[in-house]
Amino acid sequence: MKVKIHHEGENILLMLFLIILATGALAYWFFDYKPVAWGLIALMAILFLLVLNFFRLPRRHFKGDNSDGTAIVSSVDGTVVALEEVYEDEYLHRNCIQLSVFMTVFNVHANWVPAKGEITYYKHHSGRFLAANLPKSSSDNERSSIVIRTATGDEILVRQIAGAIARRIVTYVEQGETVDVNDFIGFIKFGSRVDIFLPLDTKILVKLGDRTWGGETLVARLNNKKKTENR
Repeated sequence: MKVKIHHEGENILLMLFLIILATGALAYWFFDYKPVAWGLIALMAILFLLVLNFFRLPRRHFKGDNSDGTAIVSSVDGTVVALEEVYEDEYLHRNCIQLSVFMTVFNVHANWVPAKGEITYYKHHSGRFLAANLPKSSSDNERSSIVIRTATGDEILVRQIAGAIARRIVTYVEQGETVDVNDFIGFIKFGSRVDIFLPLDTKILVKLGDRTWGGETLVARLNNKKKTENR
């Protein structure tokens, strides 16, 4: 699988490299005991590799069947931490199945579009920076909400949520835009989670604790009967 660096990380990595280069040169110059200087340089190199790993961007393409537009694909790499019926009160105003995937700093942090359809709503909310694996992070943290109207006529809400470390959410899609599961919905920097709010008759294909891969893992199927009945 080919991997490149996400454009969100290019400037950060360049600045970090220059800082490490300058700090390493000064350490080597000023420390008479060279093992200390080399140890510091090694620690900074490890830091750079960790940040480089965070901004990696695998090239992925959903290989499953989505000819009927019912596929719900994980937006992110991570672990399923919530799977329950809740009342979504920002836009949908109804009971939904909330499917949440939590990302650590070691996961890919690009966010893929989870369903094929049209963007009907987008809003960014300022908020707190609680640990993203906590339930209250969905409503209290810095977050962006995106609604997709699917081919089945359903509207699903996708919520990008900042965490205790993540301090910036980037959303690429705009209202009125047509999207597919191979498109990117955005990026969240340094640890966070994504919630997907689905209709109650959705067939869920994952369970709590399951690992998911963004743009690849089929996590649910929408009920296609409504579309057929409305013809």
